[in-house]
Amino acid sequence: MSKTMSKEEYLNKVKEIDTTKEAPKQLEDTDFLTVARERRSVRQYDPQYKLEENEIRDILETATLAPSSSNLQPWRFLVIEDQEEKERLLPIANNQQQIVDASVVIAILGDREAYQNADRIYSQIAEKGNMPEDVKDMYVNSILNNYGNFPKERLAKIAHIDGGLVAMQLMLAAKAKGYDTVPMGGYDEAKFVEAFNVPESYEPIMLLSLGKGTKAGFEKTRLPLEDILSWNRYE
Repeated sequence: MSKTMSKEEYLNKVKEIDTTKEAPKQLEDTDFLTVARERRSVRQYDPQYKLEENEIRDILETATLAPSSSNLQPWRFLVIEDQEEKERLLPIANNQQQIVDASVVIAILGDREAYQNADRIYSQIAEKGNMPEDVKDMYVNSILNNYGNFPKERLAKIAHIDGGLVAMQLMLAAKAKGYDTVPMGGYDEAKFVEAFNVPESYEPIMLLSLGKGTKAGFEKTRLPLEDILSWNRYE
């Protein structure tokens, strides 16, 4: 019978088998393709390095330029920077050391009730002259009618898709600014929601450590494109 590991062992074993020696690459060229190629999931951070609030805000502002369903921007961020709060999160996240060593942990959440902001969002678009007022009203009414009648499961799926988009953009923005990240799904969602008083309408998407990495993490290994690519239709 094959040996298996507990969730905590599985999530932390990677540090034992990671033989990477170099520190994360500091990019001289931050064009998109370079940033995308050089981003890695970094699990070891300088615990003494603290990001300034304006840097965190700048990364999040860039992240929120990601697309979302009907432009409803359902993402919500809980930035956990206080060390005591990170220590409280540590066992909930299976004792992954990056939780306490990274400068901050950002919880990516998705609001299932984000459609209620439709009028606020589309009124701004109309005020800029990018949409006639009558068209704005039709858009808003349609969104409220459609999204307001979606089942919880569909709203949750939308929140997860949009949450993934904003998380990826956040990680790329961080790398472009010289910081490192690792997305984490290995945590107890129910305990997290309770411990951090997450609103009932918010879907936990992932946790994301952000800080100054000390070890680059695994070199990327990907399946060949031909193994995952098809054209036009599946036969």
